[in-house]
Amino acid sequence: MRVTCTVNGRRQVADHVWEGESLLYVLRERLGLPGAKNACEQGECGSCTIRLDGDLVCACLVAAGQAEGADIRTVEGLAGEDGTLHPVQRAFLDAGAVQCGFCTPGLLMATDELLERVPDPSDADIREALAGNLCRCTGYEAIMDAVRLAAARRAGSGWSA
Repeated sequence: MRVTCTVNGRRQVADHVWEGESLLYVLRERLGLPGAKNACEQGECGSCTIRLDGDLVCACLVAAGQAEGADIRTVEGLAGEDGTLHPVQRAFLDAGAVQCGFCTPGLLMATDELLERVPDPSDADIREALAGNLCRCTGYEAIMDAVRLAAARRAGSGWSA
């Protein structure tokens, strides 16, 4: 089958997609967007988190056919077209919240979505928003710091998610 969707603002077409193929596979292998990571393939770790029509989803759990006509944003879509880092990406780097990097794409997507909904999140808001993302390296404190930093910078600069 053919799947046509908008990914990071650009129309994309994937041909010869088989019925059971995941959206994660299509993004990584057919469209050349390796940012969403293939880790657990069960929707437990959050490494493959993307935005599908504005909602956070684990791309490993979405059948590619469900993306027909959808608007998709991946971690690659956070950065500016000129390669400028998104404020959330910059905050993660500045706070030292990036270690091996496997969980980072999902955490970035969840943080971006959180700050869009809740510009000044409490620690409880942050924990809830990131609950679907597992990290084995940082111990989460640096991640919490990164989200707090991104929220503070957003408030101070007028940046909007």
